[in-house]
Amino acid sequence: MELDHLVVTCASLEEGVAWAEQRLGLPLDPGGRHERYGTWNRLLSLGPGLYFEVIAPEPGTAPGRPRWFGLEAPGAPALRNWVCRVPDLGLALGDAPPEAGEAVDIARGSLAWTMAVPPDGSLPWGGGFPTLIRWREGGHPSERLPDRGARLLALEVGHPEAARLRGLLGALADPRVTVVEAAAPALRARLSTPGGEVAL
Repeated sequence: MELDHLVVTCASLEEGVAWAEQRLGLPLDPGGRHERYGTWNRLLSLGPGLYFEVIAPEPGTAPGRPRWFGLEAPGAPALRNWVCRVPDLGLALGDAPPEAGEAVDIARGSLAWTMAVPPDGSLPWGGGFPTLIRWREGGHPSERLPDRGARLLALEVGHPEAARLRGLLGALADPRVTVVEAAAPALRARLSTPGGEVAL
């Protein structure tokens, strides 16, 4: 299990991009559309194998199923999810809590991946447990993004069941990620940018 990307969700992509760019002092790059879930996104490289995503419902779409990443009720822009890649999603889901979801095949352009998505589109453990992904074809998005000098320094995952969550994340060996007790699920990231350190 490796850290793959951080996810800011929002009701409006324009609003979410403005929120992120104001805080980061960096422009977000084009992403794409996800027809299956009626969403679109913008991205920022955080270095090799890691990126930052702002995702929102795409206006005028009706996917006929709950939108992923909790975007049935998106709210104001905020860091609400984190994604970890695994070499074998079926095996990883066997060890994950049921709330992690079911394997769904997704493609966008030349990129193809399989992601664990709960049937109701909710965030696993309120965003405390990572969404699991396995990239299939087309490489990794970070390879296609310009490097604007942003890097993840730390990700703090707060959750009321922090001890159990730590046990579930035993396969994640990343010193940047810590799990702490919190009254409700919450994520906090520290990033370095050319303009200084930023907290989200």
